[in-house]
Amino acid sequence: MSALTQQPHPTPEPVVKLVRRYAGAERLVDTKTLDRSDWLAYRKQGIGSSDAAAAIGLNPYKSQLELWMEKTGRTPTEASNDEPSQDSALHWGTVLEPIVAEQYALRTGFKVRRVNSVLRHPTKPWMLANLDREIVGQDEVQVLECKTAGINGAKLWREGVPEYVQVQVMHQLAVTGQQAADVAVLLGGQKLEIHRIERNEAMIEKIALLEQHFWKFVETDTPPPADSSDSAGQALRWLFPTDNTKTVDFRQDAVLSDTFNRLIELRSKISQLSDQEASMRHQIQQEMGHASVALFQNGRVSWKQAKPSTRIDTTRLKAEHPELIAAYVQTSAGSRRFLVQAA
Repeated sequence: MSALTQQPHPTPEPVVKLVRRYAGAERLVDTKTLDRSDWLAYRKQGIGSSDAAAAIGLNPYKSQLELWMEKTGRTPTEASNDEPSQDSALHWGTVLEPIVAEQYALRTGFKVRRVNSVLRHPTKPWMLANLDREIVGQDEVQVLECKTAGINGAKLWREGVPEYVQVQVMHQLAVTGQQAADVAVLLGGQKLEIHRIERNEAMIEKIALLEQHFWKFVETDTPPPADSSDSAGQALRWLFPTDNTKTVDFRQDAVLSDTFNRLIELRSKISQLSDQEASMRHQIQQEMGHASVALFQNGRVSWKQAKPSTRIDTTRLKAEHPELIAAYVQTSAGSRRFLVQAA
């Protein structure tokens, strides 16, 4: 059965009933004793705050198509259920979250506490939220979002809170009915910044409409259009890992035929630009000779020798010890190649 003709992932029944109101939101379930598989099942019931930017196409790390796969249960099991790698940003964000919250409280003097619940918007059931912390007893701010950013990620914070984080926090304010949130971010492991985000009704309305549009894709089991991101490319490889040897005829499809023609034209331009880039690069390399670094009015280039590497001579090993090759050979599925040929 094709991945696109599978039935939508069944919505799990709530483990507990709605028990009380949290500000403007419904408390869907207590997460204190919830295991990871149940927590993941609850996440599929709607769009969480960490999903919000991806749902409206503004997350630089996750596409709408990949998020749709998660919500409809199509993400490969090993990718959807595994614990985050200990080398991942997600892992260290979780480890450092309580430290960031503690340092925020020390710096501001505000009392913060955990909200061990999945919260749901009272009238928009697809809008869910998990808060890092709530701020207690303050009229001006009620929600705390804790973030960490490494050396590369810190670049996104140079001009304040990145757009995708603003969307996440505005989603939280929409769900909870609260008026303001602080974003505490630890940059490069040593600099703590605190940013205030005020409730913006016009932005909340727009986010809610765009999220509802995305959620229709989930409810109707219809994939959203793929974008240009690596995330969308990975999602397509997950959706269609193999081919069926058949041929589809798009010659009467004017839209796809135009897309193909523009792809051919664009690839030709890229090839020409690539040739120009190589010519300029070679010119600079020739003038550098054995030099390691060259300085220019607007920057610099380096041309350095990499450290020696070692590798196994598999050709010789196969010739001299074929029994070892046979004992350790593993077969992996081949990936699909996308080749373009103009008429």
